[in-house]
Amino acid sequence: MATSQRTADIHRSTLETQVRVKLDLEGTGKSQLATGIGFFDHMLDQIARHALIDLQVDARGDLHIDAHHTVEDVGITLGQALAKALGDKKGLVRYGHAYVPLDEALSRVVVDLSGRPGLIYQVDFVRPTIGDFDVDLIREFFQGLVNHAAITLHIDNLRGENAHHQAETVFKAFARALRMAISVDARLGAAVPSTKGSL
Repeated sequence: MATSQRTADIHRSTLETQVRVKLDLEGTGKSQLATGIGFFDHMLDQIARHALIDLQVDARGDLHIDAHHTVEDVGITLGQALAKALGDKKGLVRYGHAYVPLDEALSRVVVDLSGRPGLIYQVDFVRPTIGDFDVDLIREFFQGLVNHAAITLHIDNLRGENAHHQAETVFKAFARALRMAISVDARLGAAVPSTKGSL
């Protein structure tokens, strides 16, 4: 059954970064995060808390250049961990969606554990940075995650006047959609939720 062992511990090492991600899909929302990028840690915490997964991320990257490699490689490694933890996807809901507001901001995220990587990302931030964090890196994070988790992900920020609020609604909505998709559907039993018989 899909819930028997839904954990992963993935190491990724390159000349630019060293990343370790530990993931437990049967967790309670606990996180231990150390990427060296405060705002990014804050966003990763949203994923853990609102998806109700336990998430540990330890990343060392070339931050003396910028945060790009670190953020992208955390996305890649988290995607690899998610793919491993999901296993054969038997008995899972498969699809998830969520709308999440934060004050004036509102985002919608839809996910399909499809086995096919695809990202549609429609987020027009009102400013290019949040503190010293480049908002372009949010797309890079999700692209890396999608490519290596082999999921289909649609992200739309529907409105927002504060870039921090926009980003936070995106990450919270992703977490809530993921929580739905990775849930077990008791009616499915050990079946794969696909007419093809595999995902």
